Amino acid sequence: MTDCLFCKIANRDIPSDIVFEDEQVIAFRDISPAAPVHTLVIPKKHISTINDIGEEDQSLIGHMVLTAKKLAADNKLPGFRVVMNCNKEGGQTVFHIHLHLLGGRQLTSMG
Repeated sequence: MTDCLFCKIANRDIPSDIVFEDEQVIAFRDISPAAPVHTLVIPKKHISTINDIGEEDQSLIGHMVLTAKKLAADNKLPGFRVVMNCNKEGGQTVFHIHLHLLGGRQLTSMG
């Protein structure tokens, strides 16, 4: 996807504050943080929404969650939240799947 913001970040065409990278994912600090620690974990493979995840992506999605867990431990977060939005109605603003890792303060309950 040539016009995808997160693909451009993953390809290093746009600078970002990268905190982790391996062959499958890249993680960087959110530019509008909602918590003291607000990191986005994205796959290098472009997948637009949760609805576009295929059976072949199961290990990739698991790897994203394990990466969020590792980053939470690296930041010594005693508790944290992992959020993944789907479509505009679900709050998704960039159509490349991503996990929000939030922590560093007491988070309020959702819903």
